[in-house]
Amino acid sequence: MTKRCWFGRGRSVFFGLLFVLFVALALRPGNRVTAAPAHAPDRVLFDFTQGIDLSKVGVQNAAVTKSASGALQVATGHTQEWPGITLRAPGGHWDLSPYAYIVLKVHNTGTHEARVTCRVDSPGSDGSSRSVSDSLALNPGASGALRVRLKRSGEGKLGGALFGMRGYPSAPGGTGTIDASNLTQLLVFVTKPNVDQVFEIDDIRAAEAYTPPTASVSDAEPFFPLIDTFGQYRHKDWPGKVHSRKEITERSQQEKKELAEQSLPADRDKYGGWKSGPQLTATGFFRVEKYGGKWWLVDPEGRLFWSHGIDCVRAMDATPVEERESWFEDFPGEKPEGREFVIPRAHALKGHYAGQSPKSFSFAGVNLRRKYGEDWREIYPGIIHQRLHSWGINTIANWSDEKTRLLRQTPYTDAIGSGNAKMLEGSEGYWGKFPDPFDPGFSESLRRSMAGKKTRSAEDPWCIGFFSDNEMSWGDDVSLAVAALRSPPAQPAKKAFLDDLKAKYGDITKLNAAWGTKHESWDALLEQREAPDKKKAGGDLTAFYTRIAEQYFRTVQEVIKEVAPNQLYLGCRFAWVNARAATAAAKYCDVVSYNLYRRSVADFQFNGGADKPLIIGEFHFGALDRGMFHTGLLPVANQAARATAYKTYVEGALRHPQFVGCHWFQYMDEPTTGRVHDEENYQIGFVDIADTPYAETIAASREVGRNLYCWRTNE
Repeated sequence: MTKRCWFGRGRSVFFGLLFVLFVALALRPGNRVTAAPAHAPDRVLFDFTQGIDLSKVGVQNAAVTKSASGALQVATGHTQEWPGITLRAPGGHWDLSPYAYIVLKVHNTGTHEARVTCRVDSPGSDGSSRSVSDSLALNPGASGALRVRLKRSGEGKLGGALFGMRGYPSAPGGTGTIDASNLTQLLVFVTKPNVDQVFEIDDIRAAEAYTPPTASVSDAEPFFPLIDTFGQYRHKDWPGKVHSRKEITERSQQEKKELAEQSLPADRDKYGGWKSGPQLTATGFFRVEKYGGKWWLVDPEGRLFWSHGIDCVRAMDATPVEERESWFEDFPGEKPEGREFVIPRAHALKGHYAGQSPKSFSFAGVNLRRKYGEDWREIYPGIIHQRLHSWGINTIANWSDEKTRLLRQTPYTDAIGSGNAKMLEGSEGYWGKFPDPFDPGFSESLRRSMAGKKTRSAEDPWCIGFFSDNEMSWGDDVSLAVAALRSPPAQPAKKAFLDDLKAKYGDITKLNAAWGTKHESWDALLEQREAPDKKKAGGDLTAFYTRIAEQYFRTVQEVIKEVAPNQLYLGCRFAWVNARAATAAAKYCDVVSYNLYRRSVADFQFNGGADKPLIIGEFHFGALDRGMFHTGLLPVANQAARATAYKTYVEGALRHPQFVGCHWFQYMDEPTTGRVHDEENYQIGFVDIADTPYAETIAASREVGRNLYCWRTNE
C-alpha cells in the first residue's frame, strides 16, 4: 500500500467545499469569482529509473524492456488495433484531485512517425466514458511531452443544464471525463498502426494545479440564452464574429472584391490540371498514371492533376433545438426568414438524442439567406466555385451538394453506399455493423445507388470517381470471419464460410480436430453462434476474412464500372485497416482511400502489399480561439497554428510518391451546439457558421494551391 500524500483525501474534500463556495458566490448577481488554489508540487507517478517490475506491466501486442537510459521501452506490433501497455496504479488507485494534467515524457526511437496516446481511467471505464485521453505525434528520433487533461465530470455543463455537444464552454474539446480522486490505470498505446513502432516513456507525473470552474462557464450572467441569432456563442467576442445583419451583408461585398483580385493560378487548365506541365494521353476522363516516380491523377485533357479538395461543400448541418428553447436569442426559426431551415424531425444516431428525432434548425442555412438574399440557393453555388478557385482548391470532395457539383466548374468526387444491404449481424463498429457482401441485397443496393448517378455524375468528365461507404469497421484480420460465425444461421456470409469449410474438411470431425471443437454436425455449427479459438482456427479465419474483403471490393468495382466504365473507383475511405483488407482494396480499387487524422502523412506506409495510388478522404485541425467549444480530432493553439498545420500536412502529402490528393473535412464549421447526427461541434471549417472565411487558413490554402505542382515535382 502506498503512503497517502498530504494532498490526499482531505485535500479533495477541501477543494470540494471550495468549489461549493465558488458556486454560491458566482450565482449572486454581479459577482465574478476566479479560483486560485495553492500550488501543488508535481507528483511523480512512475520513475522508471528507480526500477519497475516488468511482469506487472500489462501488454497488448507489445513487448516492454528497460532502455540503457532507464526509460521504459515499448515495442508494438501492428496486428491489433491498439497495441501498447497498461500501467496500473500502485495500491489500486491514485487520488489526483489537486492536479490538472498527467504528463509523460515520450521519445520515438523507431523509424516511422508514431502517434502515442495515453488514456487515463476511472473505475468502470469502457474506453469512452469514465476516461480521458490525448495523443502526441512524433517523428522518428523526436521527443515530447504528452499531456492528458484530467477533465472532471460536469465541467462546462452547468450541472447538466448543457447537453448534446462534444465540447462545452470553457472546456477544451473532448467527450471523456473522469473522477480525478479515483484513477486506476494508464494505457499507453498507438492507434491502428500499419507498421511496428518503438518508443520510450519516462517520468510520468501529475502536474499543474487544478482550478475548479466557477458555477458560470460564461463571461456574463445570466448564462441563457447562450447562442445569438447567427448561431454564435453570445458571451465572447473574436475576430470575424458577426454582430449585425448589416455586417453580414457588407462582408459579401468585401469578399467579392477579394475574389476578383485573387483568382485561379495562370498555369492551370479548366480542370485545375498543370497546364504548363507535361502533356500526357488525354482520354476525356480522369485516370491514374505513374509519372516521374510518383503516382498522379491525369485530367481529361491529359494534364497532371493533384486533388486538393474540401469535403461537405455547402453542407448545412442542423442542431437540435428541442429541449433547448431557452438557449437561443432571437431565434430565427420562428420567423419567416428561418422557417425553411427548421427540420421537424431529424434522426440522431449518438449522444443525448440517440434514437430520437428531435426538432432541429440550420443556422448555416438562414445565414446564407441573410447574406445573399431570397435567391441564395441560385447565387451561392457560383460563389463557392469562385472561392475554391481563388483559394487554390481544385476538388469538391465527398458529401458535397449535387447542385453545386453539377455546375461543372470544379472537378468533384461522388459516392455510393450499401446502406440498405443486410448487415453482418455478428459484426460491430463505431458507425454500425459491416454489410454482408454475400447477400444478394448488397449488390442490389449498390446498383440502385449507382443507377441514381446516370445522367448526373456517371460518365461526367468532371467527376473524378466514386467512393464506397465510409470508415467501415474492418477490425483485425479475423474479425469479419468471427462475425460471420457469430451471426444467425440465415446469414449469407456464414453459409458461405461453412461451404468453404465443408469443401476443405469434408467431415465435421476433421474440423473439430483442427479447431479443438465438439460440433456434432455441420448443421450444429451453422446453428451455434460462438467464436472458435482464434489460434487453432486462425488459418481458416484469415482465409475467409480475405474472401469477405475481396467479395466486398470486387462487387463494388463491378457495379461502378457497369454504369461508369471510364471513371475511377476510389475505395472505401479506410479509417483503420489491417493488411488483408488493404491488400484486397489494392486488388480491385483504382485508388485506395484513407481518412488520416494525423499531423503529417509524409512517411505514411501503405500495408496493402502493392504500389498503388492513394488518396486522403479526410483530415483537419481546429482551435478554440473563435467562439467554438471543440477543436475537432486534432487540436492546435489558434488559427495561425491551424494554417501552419494545414500547410505542413498538405506539403507532406504532396511529397509522398503514392498520394494523388488530400481532402479537408469540412467546408463549414459544425453547429456551435452540436450537429443532430452525433453531437459534433468542431471548429473545422474553411468558413464559420455565418459563412465568413477563416483568413489564416485561406492564406495557407492559396499558398499550397500556387505551389501545388512545384512541390509535387520538387522543382
